[in-house]
Amino acid sequence: MNSPSEPEKLIEDDAVADDAVADKAEPGPDDASDANEKDDANDKDDVNGNTLSEAGNTANAGKASEQIWEKDWDISKFDVAESDEHARFHDFSLPLPMMRAIADLGFEYCTPIQSASLPISLADYDITGQAQTGTGKTAAFLITIMTRLWEQPLDRLQARGEPRALILAPTRELALQIEADGESLAKYMDISVQCLVGGMDFDKQQRRLEKRPVDILVATPGRLIDFCNRRWVNLKQVEVLVIDEADRMLDMGFIPDVRRIVYQTPHKRVRQTLFFSATFNDEVMRLANSWTMNPEHVVIEPDQVATDNVEQKFWMIEASTKVRVLAKVLETEAVERALVFTNRRDSARRVKEALAKKNVRVEILSGEVPQNKRLSTLEKFRSGEVPVVVATDVAGRGIHVDGVSHVFNFDLPEDPEDYVHRIGRTGRAGAEGIAISFVSEDDGFCLPAIEEYLGTKVECSQPDFSVD
Repeated sequence: MNSPSEPEKLIEDDAVADDAVADKAEPGPDDASDANEKDDANDKDDVNGNTLSEAGNTANAGKASEQIWEKDWDISKFDVAESDEHARFHDFSLPLPMMRAIADLGFEYCTPIQSASLPISLADYDITGQAQTGTGKTAAFLITIMTRLWEQPLDRLQARGEPRALILAPTRELALQIEADGESLAKYMDISVQCLVGGMDFDKQQRRLEKRPVDILVATPGRLIDFCNRRWVNLKQVEVLVIDEADRMLDMGFIPDVRRIVYQTPHKRVRQTLFFSATFNDEVMRLANSWTMNPEHVVIEPDQVATDNVEQKFWMIEASTKVRVLAKVLETEAVERALVFTNRRDSARRVKEALAKKNVRVEILSGEVPQNKRLSTLEKFRSGEVPVVVATDVAGRGIHVDGVSHVFNFDLPEDPEDYVHRIGRTGRAGAEGIAISFVSEDDGFCLPAIEEYLGTKVECSQPDFSVD
């Protein structure tokens, strides 16, 4: 299908301009970079490393992959029983190399967002998906993209800096996590996944783009605009566009820049668009309608996310014993990775220092921690080098780490929605998790609002151990 005429392109862009919430003037190239790197400062030596083969592009994906994945593996080695309650990845006729990567990751059954969206997205239809972080939506859109690239190889040489798929994310931490997930799924496929985010060395990212063609580009808006303005990236060949956490993009003021990026991709009639957001108010829905073509709307309810895979405990304790209770749990229970949430930065700092004195390997994530230190802490947390992280809500929104076994609400959040976001850091992608909330005389007044938000009354109990 040929690209649309310029008037058609303008119609789409004008519709978005009319629907966008922020009617402010679009920033220039330099302003765009500054405005959109709110979460992106300081440098790191590399962007998750490039573990993919240096050779070829998706025009030769099937041929090249024979050299990447072992030929003696077949689907019989990935045996998953059929279930009336859960869809299997086997049920979607996915490429065999991808199925082996899924097997390596230990995934067996699809999460609700994957079960609902994959039949639609794999058939090349647009989607507007309402789902929070931790529901498995990242794997859903990555599987869709990689299946398309595998089944529809290019019949031409692919130019450098011309991605076939573009994924936009609001923060550097989320973009890096999507890149890491993409590399895991593409482990046995010759599909290149690269990330462009602010706060990291521009020249190193540019050199990675020059090294080989990029199939899937993950980016934050500001840094991508920088690369487009300098003509290192051309979006005219994008086949699949993913906009992740659209409501957060709106809240952070990124929509004018996202609009500029969308305008540089092919018209929505000739590309597939997957649009995800935790909430769909009128503003977000208007943006979704402007950027998608007759989309199917998939909804995973927040309350379901909050309760299905997380065992929630509320402990009535004195404020003066919180640190001792926390340290006792970390010492005696099988805690693989734990996030401890506080309401204020000074409180987070005191908790971190108190745990460190008790020989707990712990770090802190808060607004007063420099970005490069925050990224280093996340990497240590992800690798297991640091098993406990104390965080505030603002910093905690950027934590996208699988394998978090426990979440502790050291302070009950004053906003009940933050409670759902906090405990959503565990029980991700179908895994089980435990959330323990400390209820004391200082923050017990927050409990009724949390109960109302969850739509259920919580039962408070005492810890089954003594700290005296």
